[in-house]
Amino acid sequence: MQYLIRIKWFILLVLIQALVLNHMHISRFATPLLYIYFILKFNSDTNVKSSMTWSFALGLAIDILSNTPGLNASASVLTAFLRPWLLRTLATRDMSENFEPGIRIMGFSSFFRYTFVMILLHATAVNVIDAFSFVNFYTVLLQILGDTLLTLTCVLCIDSVRRDK
Repeated sequence: MQYLIRIKWFILLVLIQALVLNHMHISRFATPLLYIYFILKFNSDTNVKSSMTWSFALGLAIDILSNTPGLNASASVLTAFLRPWLLRTLATRDMSENFEPGIRIMGFSSFFRYTFVMILLHATAVNVIDAFSFVNFYTVLLQILGDTLLTLTCVLCIDSVRRDK
């Protein structure tokens, strides 16, 4: 049952990202990277290999549909690789328990810190790999901040209205 729910979210987020959100650029500096929500919501006991495999597939699917070879896949794998360490560091909950990160379970401030750092890391990876240089450092920095703030707002809104079963 858990895999069916995960596959449903996978397909939904890939389609929303590739068909809608990749074409939305607010002031040329902010594009929501909502697909990271899939990576954020892995259970705390999900092993690194599994999360990296799912994240690679997610990024690759978005890369194929967006014609950005390897950009999202590499950023997603990096984010999934660092996720367990960040979750242990930023969560106030006991990590010996199995839980799905969220506002209801972690509390707003703990989930906000975890989400902010994960999204900032992911947006940095996506934009630095996309620019592949620091010639336009301030433009890349504005894109990182814009992507982070817009994605953070979207993720917090979705998680606050999502019903946990």
